[in-house]
Amino acid sequence: NIHACNGILFNHESPLRGETFVTRKITMGLTKIKLGLQKNLLLGNIYSKRDWGHAKDYVEAMWLMMQQQDSDDYIVATGETHSVKDFLALAFKEIGIHSFEPFIVIDPKFYRPAEVDFLNGIPEKANEVLNWKPKISFEELVQRMVWGDLSVQTRLA
Repeated sequence: NIHACNGILFNHESPLRGETFVTRKITMGLTKIKLGLQKNLLLGNIYSKRDWGHAKDYVEAMWLMMQQQDSDDYIVATGETHSVKDFLALAFKEIGIHSFEPFIVIDPKFYRPAEVDFLNGIPEKANEVLNWKPKISFEELVQRMVWGDLSVQTRLA
């Protein structure tokens, strides 16, 4: 008689994401570049595509799952995919650098041996049953992460 829900949550990001994850590695690196603390950013496959959403939206979906009369399983995702390259372009543009290429070094040691090139969630059930849709766009997610890390790096510099 336990109310147990299962959520398959696709990549949920925020300024609190661990620094080893590519999104945070990018925002931390570019803010250090902006402040003159770093010259370039070492990355692997920038053509890999992910379904990235904001953690705040995903927490709301989890809460909504728990409010249902019957427990069930849900996929929590945006239903959109963006490449690491897309993330780079938006992040660098956000701080006024319109070409990220001069700052990126592709290093084969950052390629994953079991890389999945394309991850995309289909959140139809969460949309319909929970009446849930993400409120924070990909663009706003990138902005929040960049400004969060720029704020941190500025205080540390």
